[in-house]
Amino acid sequence: MSLFHLNLTIDILDIIIVAFLFYRLFLLIRGTRAAQMFIGLFLLIIVSFIARWLNMNALNWILSSLKTVWVIAFVILFQPELRRALSLLGQNRILGYFFKVEESSTVGEIVKACHQLTQSGFGAIIAIEQNIGLRNYIETGTPIDAQVTSELLVTIFTPTSPLHDGAVIIEKNRIVAAGCILPLSQNPRLAKSLGTRHRAGLGLSEESDAVVVIASEETRTISLAVGGKLKRKLDINTLRNDLVGMKGIKVEEAISPS
Repeated sequence: MSLFHLNLTIDILDIIIVAFLFYRLFLLIRGTRAAQMFIGLFLLIIVSFIARWLNMNALNWILSSLKTVWVIAFVILFQPELRRALSLLGQNRILGYFFKVEESSTVGEIVKACHQLTQSGFGAIIAIEQNIGLRNYIETGTPIDAQVTSELLVTIFTPTSPLHDGAVIIEKNRIVAAGCILPLSQNPRLAKSLGTRHRAGLGLSEESDAVVVIASEETRTISLAVGGKLKRKLDINTLRNDLVGMKGIKVEEAISPS
């Protein structure tokens, strides 16, 4: 009887784990183009089981021959989602710190720059690298390798600057590149009012664990993109508190907007 209860417990645990994995997969692809692809692939799997159950030899042989192709197609079609899932799996406090930019001066300079940019009506997009490297996107821009200062950030995003249309990427408390091209979000549910900067910031946050700060030149507001989600219309204090609260960042002194 004890062995029966043990097997029953294992079966229940197995069902719970599988259900949880499917639930997380659903949350991961919900609202993306991959959702429709996943439904199509799921229907093909159902047809395969039906063909085997009804002994439809010809159809079963065709579907069985395509199993290897299915695996390759799954990897190709869901590459962004799989990369994001692995990224989320690695984002654990036990495995390490989420956020690499830990010095108060870096956070302070970013917030000061965003305040000055929105006051002047200049747009900006600042990506802060975390655990996942952004080398592919860094290589699309112009190398800088300079200390993070509000003056430099404002200069880069001044409309007369040739680099103002791209993104600045910060790596290990230094501006490593400017004028970088970021991937646009593939989420079809985004509001049509969102501009290219917001879509690019969201796109990078979907592809990696980077934290992206966006200053809008149209609305003169600040947004924060993290994990494929966008938090809009932040004031400088909220931005500072969000950056301080993320990933265990500690800021020793308050940040003044002036």
